[in-house]
Amino acid sequence: MRVRDLRLLWTARSIAALGTGLLDVAVPAHLYAVTGSVLATGLSLAFRYLSALLLGPFAGVVADRWDRPRIMITTDLVHAAAISAVLLARTPETIWLVYAAMLGQGAAAVIFRPAAQAHTPEVVGTGPLLSSANALAAVSTGVVGLGAPPIGGLVFAAAGIDVVIGAAMAASLLSATAIARTTTRSRAERSTQKVLADLAQGLRHLRQAPATRALLATNSAYLLANAALTALLIPFAVTRLGGSVQVGYLLSALGLGFLVGAPISRRLVDRLSPRTTLAVSQTFVAGAFFLMFNAATLPVALTAAVLLGIPGVTVMVATHTWLQRATPKKLLGRVSSAFVTVEAAANMAGALAGPALSTLTGLTPALNAACALAFVSALITLALMPRNVAPGE
Repeated sequence: MRVRDLRLLWTARSIAALGTGLLDVAVPAHLYAVTGSVLATGLSLAFRYLSALLLGPFAGVVADRWDRPRIMITTDLVHAAAISAVLLARTPETIWLVYAAMLGQGAAAVIFRPAAQAHTPEVVGTGPLLSSANALAAVSTGVVGLGAPPIGGLVFAAAGIDVVIGAAMAASLLSATAIARTTTRSRAERSTQKVLADLAQGLRHLRQAPATRALLATNSAYLLANAALTALLIPFAVTRLGGSVQVGYLLSALGLGFLVGAPISRRLVDRLSPRTTLAVSQTFVAGAFFLMFNAATLPVALTAAVLLGIPGVTVMVATHTWLQRATPKKLLGRVSSAFVTVEAAANMAGALAGPALSTLTGLTPALNAACALAFVSALITLALMPRNVAPGE
């Protein structure tokens, strides 16, 4: 936080995450209130994932071709403009505007993320400050991500969708303002190649970098398991722990774990190898999930949720930091966007697979199967990640 531009960038990303999080519950609730359709509600989330799947690879090309702060400012403005369309969706006949808004919001977010991730090393370098910056970003994004959706839901219930959309638009504009005040430039150079040639260059790097490719594989399995478990969290809390209030307790405990784990993760990432850090953290995540979802009482589940936050934030910090250190700066946007695209696919698959498996086998077997997949991600790390990987390999 001593670095001025990092303070501004962190402020911008935190505010942007808050604005996006406010919509997670409020927009589906608005859709359901207007249409009474569960399908219509689910489609709003699908459109957000669709943007990431379609535009993810090309977002990296954009991040590597143009000045990254300007990209982030532009996407913040596009985000504000896109979600304003929700204000006009008042009847079933105009509900298509919500889907258009979600598509635009998702497009802005998927272009913003690779640019932000690629720009961070330009601000703080690739030394110890980078892991500190990623730890700070992980904990703030995680805690905001846990708190913003229920806040958005409460504001929607109390004041309506207009107030929620207004707050989200204001957050995007504040984020753009904070980034505009930074002075560090990304030094990204315009490429003379065609877009597809740039994209192919990024994919070629992934093929030729076994450690990065291994990281992509293990991260995919980990995120798939995490998305399935997250999708089953509310049914678990309601049926096993007593109701929706207990969901809030679990999320608060998880946020506490993120806060505790952030400084720990920074030290682990700088002192241990990526292979060791990731494998151990993924194993502890799987164990904490298993303990939480097999808990017979709320105190045990809350303890497990706190313990889950610590290795959970470490996985995030280790993945982002190693990727930023190991990838050439001119390719970092494209490689980061590959991870963003795979993350979207894994989240979508996990969000569908978890409930589907629960329907077929019951809640407990589905939860334990997802916990096992989280443990498998640690095995993938041990099997594929080299023991010692120097930055740039």
